[in-house]
Amino acid sequence: MSQPQESTAAEAQAAIAEEFAFFGDWTERYQYLIDLGRQLAPFPEEWKSEDYRVHGCQSMVWLVPGGDASRMHFDATSDSAIVSGLIALVLRVYSDRSAREIVDTEPTFIQTIGLAKHLSPTRSNGLAAMLVKLKAHAAAALA
Repeated sequence: MSQPQESTAAEAQAAIAEEFAFFGDWTERYQYLIDLGRQLAPFPEEWKSEDYRVHGCQSMVWLVPGGDASRMHFDATSDSAIVSGLIALVLRVYSDRSAREIVDTEPTFIQTIGLAKHLSPTRSNGLAAMLVKLKAHAAAALA
């Protein structure tokens, strides 16, 4: 991913809010989301299995956890351009963090950048499902 890796989830959320503030309207913001989605790391076909599938999304989404409680890494992808962009934002906030930070971090960027108001209900549900699954992996790593 070509975005700089912020050292905390809070810094990542602040940086995302700043970036989205540059765009005047939602057409530009959606385009930026699509561009972010195109920058996701390549996702191996063999990971596109039921084991990694996130249910509750209208589009197909796969989330693969790795690492341990000290530093968890997530890979994810979707068959939808906008959802891939949402994944890029989620990974930027939550991937390569400690399980404790992941569990403790609320996704405030969703509200801050206005995503909550501009996503369809099915996309909002899918985003919520992805966050639940990601946090569940982190909680399991802490257990």
